[in-house]
Amino acid sequence: MMEATTDDDMPGRIVLIIGGARSGKSRHAQRLAERASGPLTFIATAQAFDAEMTDRIARHRADRDERWRTVEAPVDLAAAIIRCDAPGAMLLVDCLTLWASNLLLGDEDIDRHVARLDDALAGAQGRIVLVTNEVGWGIVPDNALARRFRDVAGRINQSVAARAQAVDLIVAGLPLALKRP
Repeated sequence: MMEATTDDDMPGRIVLIIGGARSGKSRHAQRLAERASGPLTFIATAQAFDAEMTDRIARHRADRDERWRTVEAPVDLAAAIIRCDAPGAMLLVDCLTLWASNLLLGDEDIDRHVARLDDALAGAQGRIVLVTNEVGWGIVPDNALARRFRDVAGRINQSVAARAQAVDLIVAGLPLALKRP
């Protein structure tokens, strides 16, 4: 059984976990969140459009114990954060890059959604851990949609990193603290 944490054990009230695909981001974020003693809420942005994604979602759910409540928020992430937030709550948002995909493919007003996310984070009473992919280290994509996705994800990551008190980069399962209070 993991020990409950005090606020001093957390690197910040809002923590961004960033890294490449399959780097261990979600595992690190979950471990960090599970150190909290209060209610745990997993805010999922993934949508299961195919069998492979359905399997991924099932594996992630199986990794969480009975302390977790899952809320699906593929588009209106800010509303889900506001609805689930409370003093002592721990929210884990996984992940911002899937959310960016959902916004792009749904032809949503991305700037409005990012501003609403920033407002929700600024007003949060509990603690929030957000997971995202670093997509800007690879080659320049060869098509306009992929380039737009990379740009949108980069802007979202910058916005959340500016709001967060702590940012951890995960590489090969190892965390590197990029920002601390």
